[in-house]
Amino acid sequence: MTDPSTYSLLGRGKAGRGRGRSRNADVTANNTSTAFGDHHNHKDKRNGTPLAVGGLNRHDNTEKTREAVQHVKEHCDSSEDDDEDNYEVIQEATYKNYNKQLGLGATQKQQFHGNQNDKSVCLICIESVKREEQIWYCKTCYCILHLQCIQKWAREGSVQKNFLSEENFPEAEKLWHCPNCRYEYKDSECPSRYVCHCGKEVDPRPDPWLTPHTCGQTCSKPLLPLCDHQCLLLCHPGACPPCPKTVRTSCFCGREPPTQKRCSARQWSCGKKCATKLQCGHTCDTLCHAGECPPCPRQSRCSCLCGRSVALKSCDALEWQCTRVCGKLLSCGNHTCEEVCHKGDCESCPRADNRSCPCGKAKYQLPCTEDVPTCGDTCNQLLECGLHRCTSRCHNGPCEDCRQMTVKKCRCGRKEKSVPCAKTFLCDVKCSVVRNCGRHQCKRKCCDNHCPPCEQPCGRSLTCRNHKCLAKCHKGLCYPCREISKISCNCNQTVLKVRCGMDRATKPPRCKQPCSTPPNCHHVKRERHHCHFGRCPPCRQLCNNQLTCGHSCPAACHDDVTVKHVEQRPRPAGPWEKQPEVQFKQVAFPCPPCMYPVPIQCFGLHETQQLPCSRSGKFSCKRTCNRFLPCGNHYCQLECHIVTGAINEDTAGSECMPCEEKCSKPRPQGCPHKCRMPCHSTPCPTCEKSNKMRCHCRNMLVYVNCSEWTNASKVERDEKQSCKGPCPQMMSCGHLCSKQCHSGDCALPTECTGKKPLKCPCKRRKKNFPCPLVESKEAKLECDDHCREVLEKHKKLKEEEELKKEMEKQRQQMRDEEEYNRVMNKGKKHRRRKMEELEMTPWWKNKYLPIGIVLALALLFSLYLMQM
Repeated sequence: MTDPSTYSLLGRGKAGRGRGRSRNADVTANNTSTAFGDHHNHKDKRNGTPLAVGGLNRHDNTEKTREAVQHVKEHCDSSEDDDEDNYEVIQEATYKNYNKQLGLGATQKQQFHGNQNDKSVCLICIESVKREEQIWYCKTCYCILHLQCIQKWAREGSVQKNFLSEENFPEAEKLWHCPNCRYEYKDSECPSRYVCHCGKEVDPRPDPWLTPHTCGQTCSKPLLPLCDHQCLLLCHPGACPPCPKTVRTSCFCGREPPTQKRCSARQWSCGKKCATKLQCGHTCDTLCHAGECPPCPRQSRCSCLCGRSVALKSCDALEWQCTRVCGKLLSCGNHTCEEVCHKGDCESCPRADNRSCPCGKAKYQLPCTEDVPTCGDTCNQLLECGLHRCTSRCHNGPCEDCRQMTVKKCRCGRKEKSVPCAKTFLCDVKCSVVRNCGRHQCKRKCCDNHCPPCEQPCGRSLTCRNHKCLAKCHKGLCYPCREISKISCNCNQTVLKVRCGMDRATKPPRCKQPCSTPPNCHHVKRERHHCHFGRCPPCRQLCNNQLTCGHSCPAACHDDVTVKHVEQRPRPAGPWEKQPEVQFKQVAFPCPPCMYPVPIQCFGLHETQQLPCSRSGKFSCKRTCNRFLPCGNHYCQLECHIVTGAINEDTAGSECMPCEEKCSKPRPQGCPHKCRMPCHSTPCPTCEKSNKMRCHCRNMLVYVNCSEWTNASKVERDEKQSCKGPCPQMMSCGHLCSKQCHSGDCALPTECTGKKPLKCPCKRRKKNFPCPLVESKEAKLECDDHCREVLEKHKKLKEEEELKKEMEKQRQQMRDEEEYNRVMNKGKKHRRRKMEELEMTPWWKNKYLPIGIVLALALLFSLYLMQM
C-alpha cells in the first residue's frame, strides 16, 4: 500500500498547478508538512536532518511520489467499479499517520472519515454517486446526495411540513429535513449550486489526482470544538479532525500547573477532589470537573420560611415551606394571615380599604370586621357569552349561565338551532374533506374546515421494497429506508454493507479467505482454494480409507464421484415423445477389495486364523461372549457373535444381550426400599417413596420423603420427624414441656415457663411463683400475724372440742354400764343358759366378736385423730 504522506503530496497537485508552482517533491513535502502542523516538521535529534511527515526524507518522498503516480495511472485505467473499491483504501491510507498522531478512536475515525458505502449511494434515488456528478452534503451528518434529488426532496418536504394555516400565519417559513439525520433546514437554505466540500470552489472539476468533489485547496474551516485554529488538511469530505495544535492549559479546578495538551483536548481533569466551598458550607467532593459544582448530597437541619418547623433537608434545598398557615395577626388587629408558610412581613388586611357591592354600583366605607351588603339593584354584569347581561339582583359569587334562547349555527355552518346562549351547538354531519395527506377523509363531526393532520400510519412500501413507512400519513415521497443490508461471501467473513434495497443489484464481495465448506468425503481437509459459491471441485487426494481388513485404500478419492444417470423409461412409441433427460448424480463408490493375507479374528476376538484378506470374514468360535454388559454387573452369555460399538475388548457391544436381571446395587443407608429399575450401570435414581414413622412425641404419624431422609443430617432428620406440635411429656416439676415435638430430653425444670402455687406453713395463704424458683426452693411464703391469730384460735377450739368429746365419752360409758347391769339382772336362768352356751361355744365362733373388734378399731382411730 502506498504511504499516506504520498497521497497528501498528490492532493496538493491541483493547487500547485493553479498557482504556477513546480510539482517538485521537495516543495510538496514542505507543503504537506505545513498541512499537518508546524510542530510535526521537526529535526532529528541525532543528526539534525529535517524529517517529513511519517518519518520520510526527501529522497524517499521522491520514490514514493513515483510509485503514487504509477498507482494513480493504473487506477485511472481501471474500471469504474475498481475505482469505487479502491476509494476507501486510498482515503484510509491518506489519513493513516494523521490518525496515529492524533490518537483517534474507532468512533472518532468513523465520524472523521465517514461511512464510504453510505456516501457512495444516494439515499433518495438509491443510486451510486459518481465522481463527475453534482452532489450536496449535509452539514450535520455529512451524507452525500445528488443535487437534483435533494432539490426535489426539499420542495416536497417543505410542502409536507407546512401544517400551519397560511391565513393565520402568513409569515411562517417552510421547513424541510435531511433524509439521513432529520436535521431541520429552512426553505431558503435549499441548495442551488454545486460546491466542493470546503465551499471555496463552485462546480469543481473531477480530477483523478484529488478526492472526488474536492478542490485541492486547504480546507481552512474552523475546527470543533471552537478554537482559534483552522483545518490544515486539503479539501476533504466528512467532518474536520480534532485540532492537533498543542497548548498549555490547567485542569478544571485550577490546582494543577498548566500542562501541554492537544488543543482539541485542552480541557482536562486532574482526578483530584474539587474542594470548592459550596453555599451550604460543605466542600465539593466530586472529582475535578467542568462547569459549576453539582448540588451538595449531604443533609442539614434547617428551619422553614416561617421559622416554626425544623427538619432534615438536603443541602441543595435549604429554603423550604411547611404546610402550616401563617396565622399572624394582621395590621388591622382583627384578622390573621391566611397564607401558607412565607418569609417576610405579612400583607395588609384585604378588607381594610374601601369596598363596593358585588355588582360594583354602590361603595361602602366599612370596618374590616363587617361584610359588604348587596345594594338590591339589578346586577347587569356582562355574562360569559358576551352578548347578554345578568338580570338577577346584586348577588355574591359568579353569575349564572346565560339562559336566553338564541338561534345558533353549528361549527361547520350547515345547520341552525335555537339553544340556550351558554350552550355550544354541534351537528352530527361528518366532514368529508380530505386531510393534508391527500388519502384519508377527516370524518370529524361538525368540522370547521380546519382539519387536523392525518394521524394514520403511512404504510406505503419504501424504495427498498422490503420495509414500509412507519411515519404518519403524509404527502410526497417517504423518507428512504435507513436499514443497512449486509452482503457476505459464502463463509460470511467478508461482509459488504449497503443501503437496504441495493443488495439486489450488488454482487457479493470477493473473499480471499480459504474455502470453509466441509469436505463431502472422508478427508479431514479439502485441497486449499479460495472461498466461492457453488460446489467445490472434486477431491484429488488418495483415498487412504481404512478398509474392513485394516489396510488403506490406494485408489483416488471416490466418495463423491459425478456419474451420468439416465432415467429408465419404456421404449418410446414415436419421436414425438419427450426423450429422457440426462442427469448427473454424486455417487460414493466402495473401495476395491483387498487381497493382502491377514490374520482374522473371530467375532468376539477369542482366537485368530490366517485367511486371505479379500475372502476373509469374521466367524464365530462358538464360545461364550463373556463381555462386560453396560450394566456393569453381569456378563454376556450369548454365543460368540458380531460386536459393534464396543469401547474395548472387554465391554459389550450393541449386539450383546440386554441385562434382564433386577438391580442389585446397595441402597443408601437408611432406605428400606428396593430400586425398581432393571439392572443398570448408572447410579440408582433417588427414592421417591415416603417413610412412615412416629414423631418424637409418639402422637402422630409423619411421612418423610425417603431420599430427603437418607441425605439429611442428624439435625435435619430430627426436624423432619417432628410434628411441630407441643411436646406432651411432663417435666419433673409437673408441667408440660415448653418445646415443640423434639428428640432427646425435654426442657430442664429451670427452663419451665409455668407457675406453681405455694402455701404458707398454716395453709391459709396461697401464691403462684415461677416453677424454677419453687423447684429450687428459692421461693418461700411465710405466715403473717393474722395467720398466727387464726392458728391460736383453731387450737383453742380444738382443745374445747376434745374436752367435750371426752366428757361425752364418759357419759356414754356410764349409760352403757347401766344398761348392761339392767340386762344382766333381768333373768337369772336365761343368763345362766347363755353363759353356758358361751362357755361351750369356741371364742372364734362368738357372734359378738366382730362387733367388739369394730368398736376397738373405731376407738383407736378416734384417738389417732385427737392426737393429730
